[in-house]
Amino acid sequence: MRLVSPTYVTQLRRVLDHLTRAGSGGSAGGSVEPHVRCVVAEHLGVGEEELAPEVSLRDDLAADSLDLVDLALVLEGEFGITVPEAVLEDVRTYGELVKSVEALVREREAEAEHPSRDLMPVRVRVVPPPGRPACDLQRADWLTPYTAQTIAEDALRNGPGARLEVSVPPDLSDAALAGFRDQLAWLDDRDIQVRVRRDRQLPPAAQRRPYAA
Repeated sequence: MRLVSPTYVTQLRRVLDHLTRAGSGGSAGGSVEPHVRCVVAEHLGVGEEELAPEVSLRDDLAADSLDLVDLALVLEGEFGITVPEAVLEDVRTYGELVKSVEALVREREAEAEHPSRDLMPVRVRVVPPPGRPACDLQRADWLTPYTAQTIAEDALRNGPGARLEVSVPPDLSDAALAGFRDQLAWLDDRDIQVRVRRDRQLPPAAQRRPYAA
């Protein structure tokens, strides 16, 4: 199992996947959950009927950290995915586990379909919370996993109450824009305000720079 930095890295990598695949449906769909259900039931020694979405893996199913690591390894083998440690630590319920596996399967499929991804130009501004020194941080870059990590680190470093403003290309579709906002909604749990808007000063998405792998 690959070790990665905190949860937000994985979350924002899903943002990249969402933007790259905007307008197309994922094929992971409903076929993932029954397979996950079988794996979890067998690995944790519980009945499949016990696996309701709200069931806590730790509290209700008595799975400890080692159990969850072993479970992640089994899921990796079954689905051909990599489950980052940060994602595993953030999963609390069976329903959250299923959603994480589905997202990782979609990411794997997108990688197979688009081995050379386009990069999305973005402009980012981080505004400190009230009471902190007024020192806005701004950057303009191409949205890669590295810059996504840096953006999240900048926002979280400013602490609760900070504001993250992200500008995206002017021709990004309404559906992609809404999806992008939804994908960043997890920052609300860290009390980071997120605003996403189109910016006419950015290059159109149709003029994306090719990703050099």
